[in-house]
Parts: sequence; C-alpha cells; structure tokens
Amino acid sequence: MAERMPTCPVMIQKFLFGCLALLAATLLNAQAIPLPEHPRPDFERPLWENLNGAWQFAFDTENSGLKEGWAGRPEVFNRTISVPFPWGSELSGLEDEADIGWYRREIRVDPSWQGRRVFVVIGASDWETSLWLDGQLLGTHQGGYLPIEMELTPYLKYGQAQQLVIRADDVRRDFTLYGKQGYGNARGIWQTVYLEARGNTYLEALHFTPDIDRGEVVAEARLPEPTTADQSVRLKIRGGSGVPIQAELTIPAGHTRASVRISIPGAHLWNLDDPFLYEAEATLGNDAVRSYFGMRKISVADLPGTDYPYIALNNKPLYLQLALDQSYHPEGYYTFPSDAFMREEIERSKAIGLNGIRTHIKIDIPRKLYWADKLGLLVMADLPNSWGRPEARMQEESETALRGMISRDYNHPSVFSWIVFNETWGLTRDGVYGKDTQQWVASMYHLAKSLDSTRLVEDNSICCGFGHTVTDINSWHSYLPGYGWEDYLKEISEKTFPGSTHHFEEGFAQGRQPNINSECGNVWGYEGSTGDVDWSWDYHRMLNTFRKYPKVAGWLYTEHHDVINEWNGYWRFDRSEKETGLGDLVPGMSLKDLHAEVYLSTGMEISREARGGEQVAIPLHLSAMTGRDLGPELTLAYALSLTDELGKKLAGPSGQLALPYRPWIQEDLPPLTLQVPDREGVGLLALELRDATGKVLSRNFMFLIVHSDADLPGVGRITLPPLRYSAAEWSGRGWEVLDGKKVNGAGSGYFEYRFALPAELQGEKAGTVYFLAELSAKELFVKDQEQYESAQDFMKGSRVAPSSNPNSYPMTDQVLFPTEVRVHMNGAETAIVTLQDDPADHRGVLSWHYQPRDGKLREAGSYGYLVKVPVPEAAVRAALQGDRTIAVRLEATNGGGIAVYGRQFGRYALDPGLVYEK
Repeated sequence: MAERMPTCPVMIQKFLFGCLALLAATLLNAQAIPLPEHPRPDFERPLWENLNGAWQFAFDTENSGLKEGWAGRPEVFNRTISVPFPWGSELSGLEDEADIGWYRREIRVDPSWQGRRVFVVIGASDWETSLWLDGQLLGTHQGGYLPIEMELTPYLKYGQAQQLVIRADDVRRDFTLYGKQGYGNARGIWQTVYLEARGNTYLEALHFTPDIDRGEVVAEARLPEPTTADQSVRLKIRGGSGVPIQAELTIPAGHTRASVRISIPGAHLWNLDDPFLYEAEATLGNDAVRSYFGMRKISVADLPGTDYPYIALNNKPLYLQLALDQSYHPEGYYTFPSDAFMREEIERSKAIGLNGIRTHIKIDIPRKLYWADKLGLLVMADLPNSWGRPEARMQEESETALRGMISRDYNHPSVFSWIVFNETWGLTRDGVYGKDTQQWVASMYHLAKSLDSTRLVEDNSICCGFGHTVTDINSWHSYLPGYGWEDYLKEISEKTFPGSTHHFEEGFAQGRQPNINSECGNVWGYEGSTGDVDWSWDYHRMLNTFRKYPKVAGWLYTEHHDVINEWNGYWRFDRSEKETGLGDLVPGMSLKDLHAEVYLSTGMEISREARGGEQVAIPLHLSAMTGRDLGPELTLAYALSLTDELGKKLAGPSGQLALPYRPWIQEDLPPLTLQVPDREGVGLLALELRDATGKVLSRNFMFLIVHSDADLPGVGRITLPPLRYSAAEWSGRGWEVLDGKKVNGAGSGYFEYRFALPAELQGEKAGTVYFLAELSAKELFVKDQEQYESAQDFMKGSRVAPSSNPNSYPMTDQVLFPTEVRVHMNGAETAIVTLQDDPADHRGVLSWHYQPRDGKLREAGSYGYLVKVPVPEAAVRAALQGDRTIAVRLEATNGGGIAVYGRQFGRYALDPGLVYEK
C-alpha cells in the first residue's frame, strides 16, 4: 500500500525533509562506498551485496523512538551517517549526541535470489541492535563485537524498494564488554553491513583443524539447527599446483555438525616467511561457502639445549617479539578507513621485524586478521573486558563473546592464542579478586580449550605479580625505566619453575608453561607515566637485557601506535613516522636490528663513562633465536668513533673478531677490549654482526662518555655553562633543567653570554675565532605552562595533551618546530641560523645518560644542533682594544624559542663558548 501523503503543514515539512535526506543518501550511495570488500574472506558466499555507505539517521536522545514507532516514520530520519563508521567518529560524519541511534535505508533484493534464504548481516554493532524491514521487527541482538544475522526471506518483495531500519542502543551498562572504548566509542554499527543469499539449508560455520604431524586437516561443517534428513557437504580444497582435493561429509538427521579427516599430501606449511593458504569451498545443496586455512601447528617446545618451554610454530620454538595493538584509528575509532589501511597495519609490524601483535581488548575486524594470515604475522586475540563487577550478567556476556570469537575466527592461522582476561579488569569486587571469581576464570580457560584445543589459552594477562589460575602461558606485564630490567628479569628467571607460585593465585601453581612478557615498555615505568617521550632509549636497554635471559620466551611492547593518551607507539596515532635516530648513529641501523634473530647484546647499559686513554672491556652476549646453520663462526666488525668537544668526529680503534656460533646459542662471550681515545667527547662503538658470506645479521652500539684532561691541539676554548648567561628575556618563559645543564627560553626573546678573552689572545696574534654551541628550538610544552592533573583514568579515555606529563618531552617525528636565531656579536647582527626542530630521540645521549635514577625524567633525550658562527675579525680587534669581552646574543624573534645545551646534556659534550687559534 502506498504511503498516505501527510496534510498537516508541519508533517509535510518533516516529510519533505525526510525525502531530501533519502535523496541525499541515494546520491551518496551511488558514489564509491567505504570498505566495499567482502568482510569475511574466511566465510564468503558468492551472492552478497554490500550496504555500506550513506544511510539516513536519527538520534534518539529521549529514548522515545520505540514508543513513537520510528521504524515506520521516515520523516524523523533527518541526518545522514556513513556506515560502517560509529557515530561520533569523524568518518561517520556525525558528532556523538546521544546513546541511541536509528538507521534507515532502501534495499532492493535481486529477483535472481528467489528460491534462497536471504539474510542481512552486520559485522558488529554496539550494544543492543534491533532490525525492521518495512516496519516488521526482525529481531534484537545484544553484544558489541560479533556478527548479527537476521533473516529477511518471509518479508521480501524481490526487485522492489523496501525500507530497512536499524536501532542501536549503546547506553552504558556496567556488565557489557566496553574495553578501551574511551579512546573513541564504537557507537552503533562499526563493521560492514551486507545482504547475503544462502541455501535453503545452509552452513552456519565451516572450521578447518590442521594436523601437520599427520599431513591432514579435519573439516567440520555446522548447521544452525538440527537437520531433518541426512545432509551431504561436498568439499574442494585448492593449494599450489595439481588437482584439487575433494572430500565429502554427511551430517546425520537430528544433528547439527559432522567432520571428516582429509589427507593433504606434501602439505605446504603456513609460516611467517611463507604464509601459504589453502583455499576451500563447501557446498550443501544450493548453499556454497568459500574459506581458507593454513597448515600450521601451535604447541610448546623447549628451546634447544635448555629445558625452557617456548611457544612453537610447526614444532619449532619461536622467540616472540610482539606489539600491543590497540587497533584504533583517529578518524574511525574501532573501524579502519579502508582495506588497504588494514593491510598496511600488518605490513608495518613486519617491516620492523616483529613476528606478532596482540589485538588488545577488542575482537578485531576479520579483514585485518585476513591480512595477518595472508602476510604472515601472529596474533594474540583478546576478549574485551567489562569495567563492572563479575556478576552473572557480566559472566554471561563474557562467555557468549568468547564462544562467538572462537567460532568466528577459528580458521585464521595467524591467531595462536586466546586471552580471556586482562589484568583482572572486571574481575574484582571492592578491589578483591575473590576465590569464586578465580574458579570462574579457570572455567573460562577450560571453556576456551573445549572450543579450540589447537591454540594456547591465557586465563589472565596479568599485572602486578598476581592473577594466574589455569593457563597455557605464564605471562606477565611490567613497565620499568630502562635501568630496571636487569634485576627484574633476573628475579623472574629465578622464580620460573614447575611448582612455583610466583604470579599465581593461592591453590594454583606454575607447570611448564612458556614464560613470556605480555606487556612492557616505559610508558608506565616512570612516576605518573611518561606522556610523550623518546621511548627508543629505554627500549634499546630493555631489549639488550631481554636477550640475556632466554628463560623468558619473548616480549610484547606497548605499543604499535599511539592512542589519545598514550604516546609510546612505534607510530603516531595517524600512523606517521617517529624518528629514533638509530640510522643516523649507525648507518643502516633500524628497529629491525633490535628485533634480529641473531643478536649481540652489550647488556642493559648502553652508555658508560670512561677515562681517555684507558682500556675498556665491553660485555658481549650472543643470542640466536633461530635454528639456521650459519657455520661455526660469525664475524663481529667493530669501530669506535668519538665526537670531541669541538664537535669533530675522530676515528678510534676498529677491527674484526671471530665469534663462536651454533644454532640457538645463548652465551656470554669474552668481552671486547679496546683503548679509548684520549679526548673529551662522546664515543660511539658500532657493532656489526656478519655471517660467513658477509651478510649483516644485526647491528648494535654502545656510547662511551669520555673524560679527558688532554688539550685540544692548536686551539683554545672559552666556555660558560648554559646557566651563566649575562642577560635573558623571554615572552613565554625561561627556565633551567637539572641544575643548569640546559637552559630554555620559549617564545620570542634572547640569551646573552659574555666571554672574557684570555691573555694569550693578542691583537696581532688573534687568528680565527668562532662561537660554538649546541642549540635547538624550544617549544613551550603544556607541562611547562600549567599544573599536571595526575588523577587521570587513562584506561577509560582521559584526554590530556601529549606534553602535559612532567616526564614528557615529545619524541622527534615528522612535524617540525623550527626557530630562527639571530646571532649578535657585541651588538651587531652576525648571522641568522635556522634550527629545524626541538627534537628528542636516541641522539640525545647525554640527556639520557645524566638523568637521575629516581623514577622521573627531565627532558630526557632532548638535544640540539651544532652551531658554529665565526666572530668577525673587526669584533675581535675591537674587543681586544676595549674591555676584552665578546657578548654573544642568541635571539629568537619568530616565537620558536631557543634551548642551550651544556656538556652534560644533549648530543655533544660541550658548553657554549668561543674557540680560537693558538
């Protein structure tokens, strides 16, 4: 029946507005839709239609839509939203104005789909989702992470326009699995919506369980309800060349599932270097599903030559080097803008040498897992948490989500473990992790194992030294300053053995589980966390130390990318690059060297002090996390260089050493002994490990802070500590760091230094004189302007500026903060120098080395640029004829500020001063 035209003027206005919104939605849908790819390459039917794109939308601020029958009132839909992006995200096109939202769009089901059962599928919608077709309620689903499927068949008018309406109720409920949505709420629909034509009897799931030891795969077909007659499922598997493998199974009448064991001759194994996937197709009557699987095995095996249990891939131990992946996007929140972006996320991890990620507190998008399968990256999959108490509704929600996650993602070879809980979030009552809850957590472990015996299950990824019950992985979190790892890993190693109760609740104990770190870094390692800081220095110290303690079978760094209140990611939130400085210090070096299979560690301390001319012994530890046969020896090429107090780079001792090698070697080697150049400065010992062919296996380095009383040949220096300026004035603020090791001036203004010329510098003998200093721009950070609010609930999305934390000093990235410095000598402008940035990274060696070890950071990693400005001869002669002083004014006029570094801060071991010829 045609809709009756409204007669009331107000109603007419609303009706016309609704028509315009519908027209706008139709025009937008005619354009390219977001995320057009099939969302489930692991479970794909040939007949489907993507419904992403522009939908009509209405906020239900008063929760009146059900009572007022909005499912049949097109005039109320006065907004447009881009599906599948959660409302409130930039990509959705809408602000977050309410907890409940309604969606509406026209669908036309192809007449060729008649004779099949037609469903609408929503990849995920948070939290309570109801659907109507032409005003007929199809059903309601509760949950925020798993597919929603509603049958349309009885109500379809094939080839005709019909109205699909969806209501999403995302009112906060303590028992729901909210996870870390404080980073950006997953409001309503956040995964692809599509129509799908299925068979009259159709497959609900198709699971493949590989058995590489027998060269077989077990295929299991499942139906949504018991069948009334025997059902035959035909299977076809393609992989590599040759004739496809065919098999058949029968689901008996009265049952919902059956399985068959299929031989895979000469099985092509899935691994990280060769992630080979077998394509599969299952046919049940007029229903057909495409999927895939990988022939791989997850188990536990000892590190060869030890009794240390490791997680194993295809029966070979694997040293885990993982990143915590919050899996968020600044513009789409839970939803990524494109399939290409999801692929790039996986490629980013592989590019820096990681072998896995932990998708954190989120059941992730299937296409992202597909790219992990396709490109070869392991995944630890988290169940999201609630922030309430472990009451019956929360437990029911968790169990339902666990079952659904394992069923949906069963075929992904990249997923090697299920993590049921994290840091006992949502598991305490009044701060107590009770015995009854512990038993329930143990039951959740057993539930997961009953659903999937092929993967490892972690009961609780624990923090603070407690929380384990029954688990396949003895995991633990620790956030420490870089200087804390030696003692901590030594203690962990000593307390890891069968029967140990370390990390376990009363009544539970360690068995022979692999011991792995499942969160680490320095983000929470300093007092009150760090804010945005150079993480690379402590990261280097941490990994150098981890490789000395092979009883710990891997680590997981926090984190892959920044989020709204954590800035310790390898990449910024927008995935732009951060700069570690590694490649500038050692040509060719990158983060990948710190993740190398064959690794030469110099221990936790990556900088140490030495006297010029003395012999130093550099500790060496060789860690090979590979069974590759590289021959009996490797070559260590080393070279020591020193940048002296004039900023000149001098060559020191260099050479090559033969190091003993065998697969899986974990061994302290004799130290490398060499003589330090007798010159004040910063030494860099570069280490390059090579195989017999000369191929570089990994690079590393160590700093030597060299103290020397030796005179500089042919020159003299007149220096002042940064704090000994004679005058200063700043529009922003001026302040000192660590008792004057560095001084800062923010905004526009100047520092002026007055240097007294020495008696040996006479008029006729005065040669070249120049000013030399380490300088950078100086951004006025939030922490330097206002009081930091330490009582922040970071887990639930507190928003603070990256530089608000007192420990912070934003790490070098692609956004520069330049300043223009006018250099005046005795009142005359002599030069204009552009300082490109206010950087902080590995190159700020002195700013790290001289930090007190008290749990706080003072502009750690910050450094400047070497500035050399000749003093005009006329200025020197005038000074020698006058008061024998030269005043050097460093003036910033464009608001970019100036930082002046001293000999114990920054990159160069020098104070600002004049250099003259003797």
